Amino acid sequence: MLGFQFHATRPDQDRRTPFQRLLELFTEVVTHTSGDVEEAMEWMRALDDQHGLTEPDYTMDDFFEELKAKGYLREATESEGGNVQLGSRGEQHMRRRALDQIFGNLRKGTQGKHRSRERGQGDEPSEDRRPYRFGDKLDQVDFGASLRNAQIHHGPGAASGRGGFMLTEDDLVVEDREHRSTTATVLMIDISHSMILYGEDRITPAKKVAMALAELVMVKYPKDTLDIVVFGDDAWEVSIGDLPYLQVGPFHTNTVAGLERSMDILRRRKTPNRQIFMITDGKPSCLKEPDGYYKNSFGLDPYITGKCHNLARQCRKLGIPITTFMIATDPALQRFVSDFTEANGGRAFFTGLKGLGDTIFSDFERNRRGKAR
Repeated sequence: MLGFQFHATRPDQDRRTPFQRLLELFTEVVTHTSGDVEEAMEWMRALDDQHGLTEPDYTMDDFFEELKAKGYLREATESEGGNVQLGSRGEQHMRRRALDQIFGNLRKGTQGKHRSRERGQGDEPSEDRRPYRFGDKLDQVDFGASLRNAQIHHGPGAASGRGGFMLTEDDLVVEDREHRSTTATVLMIDISHSMILYGEDRITPAKKVAMALAELVMVKYPKDTLDIVVFGDDAWEVSIGDLPYLQVGPFHTNTVAGLERSMDILRRRKTPNRQIFMITDGKPSCLKEPDGYYKNSFGLDPYITGKCHNLARQCRKLGIPITTFMIATDPALQRFVSDFTEANGGRAFFTGLKGLGDTIFSDFERNRRGKAR
């Protein structure tokens, strides 16, 4: 019988070490501080004072020293400010924890394992079997299944060698190979000021999704590419290592610049399977013109939205679908996203922060089952 079993919390049965217990909390805190280790340490000390997180024989100082000894933290150089910063192991741990939080049901798969709708002479074996067809390769033949067919068709002694080996073309069974494809993805993240307005932290969930998606691609689909583009007044690329440190700025939302930068990246990718994921909570409100910036924060400006629609149509001609994850509930903005999606032929999700990761994962996996439109 499937289901859940519930029992009282038993701290005495928590077999994690003090370091492991504190590491989970520290990773969450340093994500919210955008990689500011000094601020995260202050938070940890305050939480310890309030809730008694440590023990007499393992203090918060012991925990911080162990973080350094194990490579989660490092002493920064003078040119970097001289403060304690995240080490490479700490950045990787943040990505893996985000992956476990959001995509916890995933298991590590083989390289480049993206199913496509095409069948035939692909490059990976599947569990499907079919009769032999002219042109099938010898290494596709399932000899065990073929011999069983021979015994069924020609009698028990057909494959025994008595009186000759009776195996005909009609007996042959082959593995139906699945085509596998690599995919180039650009994840666009809105870092405009509205991502922290109205008392709601929207950048941290978006950042967690980006870290989790990056780890997913590196672990499960290492032949794929994932590029991150952030956009405010302008748009620029950030590395996967920069993700823990993402912060919003006093920016408007230049969606056009983000799309143009994403298209430039995908034009350089050789795979025909290309796509854009865009996480945003606000309307496009900014353009970069030859003589400066054109900004309009009041309502939806047809001049700005028209350029967004034009780029959506260009992406459609290039075979680049755009999936928009809209984390706002304003009806006018949702209409804009619907029109934008129709122009591109892509998809749109009007999702809250809580389900953002699950929604992105589902669509990412869905798109990998076939060639991007």
